[in-house]
Amino acid sequence: MAFYENTIVAKQDLAEKELKVIKDKYNKIINDSSGKVIKIEEWGLLNLANKIKNYRKGFYIHYKFEGNKDTLTEIEKKIKVDNSIIRYLTVKYKKLDTENEFFKKKDK
Repeated sequence: MAFYENTIVAKQDLAEKELKVIKDKYNKIINDSSGKVIKIEEWGLLNLANKIKNYRKGFYIHYKFEGNKDTLTEIEKKIKVDNSIIRYLTVKYKKLDTENEFFKKKDK
């Protein structure tokens, strides 16, 4: 099994309840398709560099997980039909960095 990071950008006008549903849905998909979620990071509402489908902002949810080819195909199949997701990116790693959160809000 390989390590992956998957970042999902959801529409900016979703309610908090809908974001939780999305987060739990993809967590369940990964775990049910022979994968194992290691860490989930919620980066919050961030500005997009360019407009995507007339949206200037998006909610970012970042998954760090272990899985195989079947896990990836299942996730991508579900994301492509989910109209509340405007972009996604999956990256494969040899070793995951679970210590650092680069988009974590810093305390003042």
